Amino acid sequence: MIQSWSPESSPAFAAAGAELAAVLLQISVTLGLMVVCAWQYREYRKPVFAWWSLAWGLYVVRLAAIGAFIFTRESVLLYWHQVFTGWTALAVLATALVFSGRFRRRRWHIIAVLFPPVWSYFAVYHLGAYTLASVPMVLFLSCATLWTGVVFYRYARSTRSTGATVLAAAFFVWGVHHLDYPVLRAYGAWLPWGYYVDVLLTITVGAGILLLVTDDLRRGVGTLGTLSSDLMSAASSSRERVVATVLQRIVSVPAVSGAAVFRLDPVRDGYFELGVGACEGWSGTTPTGSQAELLSRVAAGSQRAFIAPEWSAAADAIGDGLAFPFAAVLPVEERGSEGGGSALVIVAEDHVPFAALDATFLTALGRQMSGTLENSRLYGALQQRTADLERLSTRMVLQQEDERRRLSRELHDETAQLLSAVKMELAILRDVVPASDAGRVDEALALTDAGIRSIRAVIHDLRPSLLDDLGLVPALRSVATAFAQRSGTEVRLDLPPAQEFPALEDGADLAFYRALQEALSNIGRHAGASVVHIALRCNDGSVRLTVIDDGCGLPSERGGAVHSGMGLIGMRERFASLGGSVELCDNPGGGARLAASLPLDVGVIA
Repeated sequence: MIQSWSPESSPAFAAAGAELAAVLLQISVTLGLMVVCAWQYREYRKPVFAWWSLAWGLYVVRLAAIGAFIFTRESVLLYWHQVFTGWTALAVLATALVFSGRFRRRRWHIIAVLFPPVWSYFAVYHLGAYTLASVPMVLFLSCATLWTGVVFYRYARSTRSTGATVLAAAFFVWGVHHLDYPVLRAYGAWLPWGYYVDVLLTITVGAGILLLVTDDLRRGVGTLGTLSSDLMSAASSSRERVVATVLQRIVSVPAVSGAAVFRLDPVRDGYFELGVGACEGWSGTTPTGSQAELLSRVAAGSQRAFIAPEWSAAADAIGDGLAFPFAAVLPVEERGSEGGGSALVIVAEDHVPFAALDATFLTALGRQMSGTLENSRLYGALQQRTADLERLSTRMVLQQEDERRRLSRELHDETAQLLSAVKMELAILRDVVPASDAGRVDEALALTDAGIRSIRAVIHDLRPSLLDDLGLVPALRSVATAFAQRSGTEVRLDLPPAQEFPALEDGADLAFYRALQEALSNIGRHAGASVVHIALRCNDGSVRLTVIDDGCGLPSERGGAVHSGMGLIGMRERFASLGGSVELCDNPGGGARLAASLPLDVGVIA
């Protein structure tokens, strides 16, 4: 990168043309690299690209000075060559410090900037020794280049970035290559091949920069993809879990130091809902001053976003408690939220990564979090509505059973007793009426008996006394026997002994009783079955009733599964209110299969 010249050591005139062509080639390649870095700065607004663009611009001027000297032989150009060599070294060193996050402006920096022109002027024009001017500048440039290689080597080890590895190797080789300038090329050796090596290294650095940006973009997209997957799994969870998932995924980006969510609250002042990483201590705290003002504006939507790539801007705008080179405050829209808006705060080292923390990525991140929180809110509202409906359904079932019990009692105590009294009066009347009217009294007695039997059947259906008197197993056996006698269908029972079966709560045994009633009623009306298997089991932490028939099975247009029907809906609501489930499907051996189950801790009386 540097060429030290003196009139006594100039190369032969025949080689000057080849050297000048090599210099022009290197100028063209370096100009291209400067444009690439300037374009990257315009695209991502990262200070390291601006410093790189400045370094390559100074390098171009330095090359132009040596090229002009080859063409004109003006010695003053050698002076400016040394000056721009020192300034190029300073720019390369500043770039390395910016990338490593250690660059801070200091007043003594002006001394470093003045050193190259002052020392070169003294060495060239007062001491008359170009070597004294070139050797310190070459050593400085070599050390700055090697330090840049060390910075990228450390970054490559921590992130496994291919681009950082390429840059580290290129700067290491280039730092060593600088040392041959005063030793070889100052005396006409290694020309023009030394320039071609510089061109190759310049191209390698450009490729490394583009690879580094590509790696960071890929990492950013990967983070968004992983976060999207995490959020999809957490969208049905509480807001707290969604916020924790987002923050944990954000801090997994290599450069991110911490993240937090600020939330506005109409009752209390805005506060940090949760913080992780370097922001963990913010959880539950209330910001003050300019920090609170900025966060409130962004959370309320009056300011779309705040991204500070420089430490000073972040410190001034967010507050003294946020001493990070990079800060971003993004709005998180929460439609329908009762607590007001929120803001996502991300703090990071500015030098890493280049593109994963650019405005586009952060905006997408904020929108993704907004959508997930909205889904979480809607899911929470749906869960609340579902719970309300389940409670309403349970209350309706209980009210229905209470009404059945009341009707059963009234029919038994009033209507049935009244019909029994009417029957007694008719029996007395039969003994006193003329023989010609006795037939009519007998008809009235028969109708009364039929009415009493009908009332008793209704009472049994409303509230089976057998279930209350003897328990679930005898009641199920009675229902199955009555169905077999009425329909002529063979019923095979697999019921445990009544004394070995645990006593169930009132709602649980009634749910199984009604389930069997409904199942047998449907089989009698629709299945055309010849055999029905009924089994009751109490194991594996649940009580399970299974009814299997060999009939025609479920309707084919429903795909082998029934999800509607008032009887099935009522059955499912009854079991759901008790924490159980009902399943109706085709039986693999033909026919249909109904399985109703309740957990033991709900159904069994403790």
